[in-house]
Parts: sequence; C-alpha cells; structure tokens
Amino acid sequence: MAVKHFLRIWDFTKEEVETLIERALKFKRTKTWEKSLKGKILALIFEKASTRTRVSFEAAMIKLGGDTLFLSRGDLQLTRGEPIKDTARVLSRYVDGVVLRTYLQETIEEFAKYSEVPVINGLSNKFHPGQVLSDIMTVIEKGKDLYKSKIVWLGDGNNVAQSWVEASALLGFPLILCCPEGFEPEEDLLKEAKERFNARIEIIRSPEEALYEADVVNTDVWISMGQEEETEKRIKAFKGFTLDYSLLKKAKPSAIVLHCLPAHRGEEITEEVLEGPQSVVWDQAENKMWFHMVLLDYLLKRA
Repeated sequence: MAVKHFLRIWDFTKEEVETLIERALKFKRTKTWEKSLKGKILALIFEKASTRTRVSFEAAMIKLGGDTLFLSRGDLQLTRGEPIKDTARVLSRYVDGVVLRTYLQETIEEFAKYSEVPVINGLSNKFHPGQVLSDIMTVIEKGKDLYKSKIVWLGDGNNVAQSWVEASALLGFPLILCCPEGFEPEEDLLKEAKERFNARIEIIRSPEEALYEADVVNTDVWISMGQEEETEKRIKAFKGFTLDYSLLKKAKPSAIVLHCLPAHRGEEITEEVLEGPQSVVWDQAENKMWFHMVLLDYLLKRA
C-alpha cells in the first residue's frame, strides 16, 4: 500500500475528511478509544515555534499509546547542509510518522517525496490543514450547519485562510473572504478551487458588509512568523479589520468567533471579543488534539 501523506486538505477526499471529523467528535464525546498506536513513534520536526500544534500532536500520540520525538532544526544535520531527502530517508527507518512544521511548503513536499512513512503538515507558509479541519469540527460541534451557515474569514489571506479555501472547495460549503486588497489568498489557488471544485468563494472588501448576518467569524494574526519586517505596512493596511464588538454586532447574535491563536489583542481582535460569550477559541484549541488523534490513527495504523 502506498504511503499516504497529509500535506494539504486536497490530499484527502470529501468522504475521508467527513469521516475523520465525525470520529474526532465521537472521541471527544465518549472519551473512549483504543491504544491503536502502541509501539509506534512519531517524530515532530519544528523549524517554527509552536504551542498548540506541538502539544496537541504529542498529547494525541500519547493517548493512543505511542511515543514522540521532538526535533528542532538545530537538532538535525539540516543546519550543516544535509539534504532534506537524506534526512527523510533516514528518519523513515527510525520512526512511524513525521509531523513537519516549517517555512516552505516545498520543504514538506520534498520530505514527503522521499519518506517511507506518513508525513503531516504541521504548518507551512502555504497551508495549515490540520488546524482548519479541527476548526470545522468546532463549527459543527457548536451546532452550525456547515452548508447553510455564512462563514467569514476576516483579515489576512494567510496559510490558515488558504486551507479554509481548500476545505470550502472540497466539502462544498460557501466561504466569504474579507481581506484588504493585496492580502488575499493566492490567485492560483482561488482559480483552481473554482475550476476544479466549482467552489463558492466570494471576496468582500468591507468588513461591515462581510460580517452582516454572519454565523461564523474567523480571524487570525495580521503578522505571521517570518513577516515581522512588514509589521508597520500590515498594521496600516488592516486598519478597520479589527474584530471588535461594534463589528461583531453586524453578525447574528448567535454567531461564533474563531481564532486559531496566538492572538494579538488589540490588533486583529479585541480582548472583550476574545474573552466574550461568542468566542469558542478555547474549545477550538482543544479540538486540535481530538482531530490529531483520529488523523494519526488513520495515517499511522495503515502505514
């Protein structure tokens, strides 16, 4: 059987995604599962700092009976020029799966090309697939009909936004992107989503118009890791995109607020909204662990 990787949402079918989310909700609800990965080892290679992604994968693996190895870039010979393909081939002989959190999507793709064990994208400059599928799990958990809800992405068209685009296209739910001009998801990705899946994705520039009667409002930091030199430019470009209560009032009173964290209070979201009754960010953060459990079970058990 060919090794199956999870580098982007489009690596899975709609049926696979729906089944994984359903199983994750069941794991969380029943608190029962098998120690299906006993004897398995998961390597976590992180070039970027992480709290939720690292800990949720480690907790998920331990709950399933497996073990983890955490490796920063400085722990590997990559810093001394060893090719990615060599590292991938060697680690494949030691571990049963790899979570890779890095800057370039191309790094993950090359690693997966030479890996004999499943590789999972723990975040790249282009995608954050596990984050978004656990976010969708949260939307469903909170009683929202994914296909009838008005779901809005507010802010930067970053890696998380691009995984929302892939999820919208693959699963077939509508998505509104509210981004300043020049900060949308990649044009080629939007084009492929519409041509390949007939995706129902709309770009609305005005935050007030985008959030009107919204059911789900999703935002994220304006300055991602590696973009610090653009801070002044981005803060100026995103003026008016802060999710505060005056803006949130445009949405339905029953609307929920998502943020994948960490949050920069006072920039993309205010303290009162983040800590308010419509915020579900803490459940959202927890759900990464539940989704990662079913993802690891699915990929590593079959490897």
